[in-house]
Amino acid sequence: MEELALRLDGLPGEPLVIPYARIEGTAGEGPHLTVVAGVHGAEYTGMAAVMRLIHRLDPGTLRGTVTAVPILNQAAFWSRTAFVVPADGKNLNRCFPGDADGSYTDVLAHEIFTRLIAPSDYLLDLHAGDLPEALAPFCLYEESGVEDRSRRLALAYGLGHVVRQSRASRTIGGSTSSAAADVGIPAIIAEVGANGICDEASVDRHLRGVLAVCAELGMLPGDPGLAGAPPNEYGGWIWMRSPVRGFWQSRVAAGQDVAEGELLGVLLDPLGREMERVVAPAPGCPLFVTTSPAVVADGLLLGLATR
Repeated sequence: MEELALRLDGLPGEPLVIPYARIEGTAGEGPHLTVVAGVHGAEYTGMAAVMRLIHRLDPGTLRGTVTAVPILNQAAFWSRTAFVVPADGKNLNRCFPGDADGSYTDVLAHEIFTRLIAPSDYLLDLHAGDLPEALAPFCLYEESGVEDRSRRLALAYGLGHVVRQSRASRTIGGSTSSAAADVGIPAIIAEVGANGICDEASVDRHLRGVLAVCAELGMLPGDPGLAGAPPNEYGGWIWMRSPVRGFWQSRVAAGQDVAEGELLGVLLDPLGREMERVVAPAPGCPLFVTTSPAVVADGLLLGLATR
C-alpha cells in the first residue's frame, strides 16, 4: 500500500491536501478501480468503509490497482458542513467535471476529476444520508455509452434499490458518476446510512459492496454475488421540493412503496397550522426523506424513485 496525497496549490486561499492510498496488486493484470468517499462532508459511513478497505486489501491476492480516497471534501468534513463546500456554498457533487477558472468548488472538482477520476477504468463513489436525511440503501448509475457496465457495478454492490438516471431527466447533473460516464468511465454512486450517523452495519455494508465489485471485476478471488433478493430497479426519479417555507412532517419512511396520490407529508406554519399537503405525483418508492422539520421554500423533501 502506497500512501499518497493530492496537493492542490491552485485553489483560492490556503493549499489543500487530500490524503489517499494506492494498492497495486501483484496477483496479475487487472483494471484500475478508484473508490472515493466524503464528497459530502457529513456522510461518514462511506469514509469509514474506504479507510477499512485500504487495510483490508492484500496486494498478493489483488489483480490490478485500487485507488482509495476516504475524504475528498476536506473543508466540509472538518467544518461538519452538510452538502456544500464552506468557501463558496456550492455542492461539490453538482460541479464535476469542474472548471479550472471557476470558484473554489469548481476548481476543486476540476482537480479531483482530472487527477483522480479520469485515470480510472471504474469509479465507485460512496455516500450516505447526510445530517437531515433518512435513506434506504441504493445505487445510482447514469444513462451513457457505458451504462451496461455501470449497471453491472450497481447490481454487484448488492443493495436493495438501483436507479438508472437518464440524460434527459438528470436530476443530479455534475455528479462524479455523471461526469465519469460522460467520458466513458463506468461509475456508480452507492448510498448506505442515514442522518450523518457512522453506524457499524452501514460501514460494513459499504465495505462488502466494494469487495463484491472487486470480485465481479475479477480483481479479487471469490464469488462476487451478495446473498439476497434481486434489487428493485427504477427508470428514474422525482426529487420533490417544498412549495413554501414550513415545518416539515413526513408521513412516509425511506424505502416504503407509495401509490399515486398518497400523502407523503405536510408543511405547517409556525403555529402548527397546515399550509400544504404533499402527495405522490406517481407511484414509487422514496429512497431518501428529509427528516429535519426546518425546510425553506424550494427545499428538498424527498427523492421518489419511479418505474
